[in-house]
Amino acid sequence: MARMKFSIPLLLLGLLGISSCDSTDSTTESSASDSSEINPAAEGFDLAGSDPQAIAIADSVVKYHGGRKAYDDVRFLQWNFFGARRLTWDKEEDRVRIDVPNDSMIYLLDFSDDDLTGAVSKNGMEMTEPDSIDLYLQDAYSMWINDSYWLVQPFKLKDSGVTLKYAGEGEDPQKNRPSDILELTFTEVGDTPGNKYRLYVDKENYRINTWQFFRTADDAEPAISTPFDGYQDYAGVMLSGDRGGRFQLQDISVTNDMDESVFTEF
Repeated sequence: MARMKFSIPLLLLGLLGISSCDSTDSTTESSASDSSEINPAAEGFDLAGSDPQAIAIADSVVKYHGGRKAYDDVRFLQWNFFGARRLTWDKEEDRVRIDVPNDSMIYLLDFSDDDLTGAVSKNGMEMTEPDSIDLYLQDAYSMWINDSYWLVQPFKLKDSGVTLKYAGEGEDPQKNRPSDILELTFTEVGDTPGNKYRLYVDKENYRINTWQFFRTADDAEPAISTPFDGYQDYAGVMLSGDRGGRFQLQDISVTNDMDESVFTEF
């Protein structure tokens, strides 16, 4: 049985170290249905508990970030996460290489199945103790969950376990632009399923102006609030690398050609 891929950040907690409105408008429901055909929800997405208007906006977000097909057609993504580590993700085969220079660590992880497999190098030496390898591979999986969510979150709005709510209109706190507000909560998925995210989606271009992270869905104030800046086109997919201050996703690249040794050799 393949491992379900739930991209809900764990590291946000470490870095810290609007009531929903149901829409019954038939036009909104029709729009959500039409756009969902080109942005299908993952199995397990909470369709019944989500607002049709929120779903329609989420589908527009995907469209204006390049579209579901452009994202699905991408195989390999590389990026540097906050200057701490370099990730190379094989999206098709569910593999990732994580280089952590400051710790002299390299992780080669295959998460295509429930049982994580791979190899780990520390201080230039491959680890051989099975129990230690298992622990480090789980760490690598948590890193990938967190870091990939930061990078491709606009394409994860209809993931398994996600409930989408429309929280009305408001002025984005980062750019002071008119925005639609979406709230994401999660059920029994990821490393931190109790989190909530609030997204300020630009009413004109459907880019995310600000995302806010709440430790729990009941928190009144966000623990983190960052902009989505530095948008660039990567093989037809629009990604944001500048999240303000030290929250930088650097050296982003997208390709469909990668040497196999990247995922098999240290």
